[in-house]
Amino acid sequence: MAYETPLTIAEVMRDISNNKYVLPSIQREYVWDTEQIETLFDSLMQDYPIGAFLFWEIEKSRLQDYDFYEFLRNYHEKNNTHNKKVDLKGSDGVTAVLDGQQRLTSIYIGLKGSYAYRLKYKQKKSESAYPVRYLYLNLIEDAQDETNRYDFRFLTDKEFKGMSGGYWYRVGDILNMTQPGETSQYVLDHIAFAGTFTKEQTMHANNTLQKLYNVVHTDKTLSYYKEKAVELDKVLNIFIRVNSGGTVLTYSDLLLSIASAQWENHDAREEITDFVDDVNSIGGGFRINKDFVLKTALVLTDFPNIAFKVDNFNKPNMMKIEANWENIKRAIKQAVNLVSSFGFTGETLSSNNALIPIAYYLHTIGMPDNFVESGANKDNRAKIKKWLIMALLKKAFSGQPDNVIRPIRDIIRENGNNEFPITQIIDKFKGTNKSIQFTDDDIDEYLLKLKYGKSETLSALMLLYPSLDFGNRFHEDHMYPKSKFRKSYLRKMGVPEDQLDTYIDSVNDISNLQLLAAQLNEEKLNSDFDVWFNTQYPTDTDKIQYRTIHYLPDMDYTYPNFLTFLDKRKQLLRKKLAELLL
Repeated sequence: MAYETPLTIAEVMRDISNNKYVLPSIQREYVWDTEQIETLFDSLMQDYPIGAFLFWEIEKSRLQDYDFYEFLRNYHEKNNTHNKKVDLKGSDGVTAVLDGQQRLTSIYIGLKGSYAYRLKYKQKKSESAYPVRYLYLNLIEDAQDETNRYDFRFLTDKEFKGMSGGYWYRVGDILNMTQPGETSQYVLDHIAFAGTFTKEQTMHANNTLQKLYNVVHTDKTLSYYKEKAVELDKVLNIFIRVNSGGTVLTYSDLLLSIASAQWENHDAREEITDFVDDVNSIGGGFRINKDFVLKTALVLTDFPNIAFKVDNFNKPNMMKIEANWENIKRAIKQAVNLVSSFGFTGETLSSNNALIPIAYYLHTIGMPDNFVESGANKDNRAKIKKWLIMALLKKAFSGQPDNVIRPIRDIIRENGNNEFPITQIIDKFKGTNKSIQFTDDDIDEYLLKLKYGKSETLSALMLLYPSLDFGNRFHEDHMYPKSKFRKSYLRKMGVPEDQLDTYIDSVNDISNLQLLAAQLNEEKLNSDFDVWFNTQYPTDTDKIQYRTIHYLPDMDYTYPNFLTFLDKRKQLLRKKLAELLL
């Protein structure tokens, strides 16, 4: 590895545009925000060191051995976050960036591209929520904060037009200048002759713009080392070493690079990245990642060793995974659709690893197209749902999940095409620290003490509402409305003074929670429970049906009865949970 003569930013930006600098597939995707980019440009202007870069020189004859991606230019949080694969046919060789991708991409976006992120309180699906922003520099005034000296800001066109005070220069325009004297002429034409700025401000603008020109065109700002090795193992080792001080390279990044080089009919990185986006859009949204997909691929391809390490992603294994790829995708997607139909989302599914046995089971029985909706599979779905909820409540996949996944896979394989083997799985882990059996103490000391807002609370409620159709939206609702549990209101409703703190501390208890259809909950809002109940369910038949579904004691639901209500409902919940779990 040799230290090379530093380069100017303008040189590197030109070569990035011409795909002479590219990114190997081992690189993670771009993650910097606009504030980090602004700070980077301020560091450049203040001559602060921004660290050396590490480049990998690849000869023409080796280009087809690896996959490479182009730099992001116009980052868009919704529509453009993934680097595109670059076609290097006809190229005489390229330089791949092993260390410095985030910094170089940031400079590239600031000078030649744009950045669009979602505005707060705007809908994620709305295009107008992501206005395009360009990097500007205030030539007249310095920044008014303790960290940065120069005032760099990403502005939308609307913000730029509405800026008062200062003079905002689009940073990328500096690339159009080719001679140092052009900066002075620009200041004369746009600032000095404007007549609205003082002599001091004009001088400040001239110095600032000239400094920007020097940083981009003149100064040899970018120091770098160059590696010329052709062996992938050596390059990967170097990459891991140099990235260990920053964001550590994930196994999925490393394994995707290997897969991309070894798969013959698919681009592994693009396939898996696109698939992750697709699956995460199911239902209320999920949070699986590339690591999960690769791990599941090991399990579903029936490799004896499912440890998530490089050795298991050798050439023969990767070829088997590629041959099985369509079935792997289908099994994962069907598992996520099934769990979504149970009412889970990425926010409430506390362990993605719990999806793997479900995907393996669906893969084993041939992934019937109508499994999620078919009436014939209703009892089987109920078994899967019960197992999933028990496993999540017991946190069975914490710690070392492989020690749970492997035995379950063996049981499912031996079970063949029969219904989900929940009994065999429960029996397998009896008496171990991965047991999903429940005891009386588990119900009393854990389940009945769950509080609003925990993913485990929703799982417990799902057990209690087995007949709900979670194809519809349901809310976790406070029966006695939390918003009314203020001391002033409770006093007004006749609650004794010495019970006020107990009331407020108890409002989030699971005994005060129900699953309620979203529309009905929105109509209920913060209505007093006794008033809402008697209005919504006027007849005795209606009342009995509601009490039965929601495990309610037959009593008046007034505020002075709240603690009695909690105690009586807790007993009804306990009876049902014992029936389901013991």
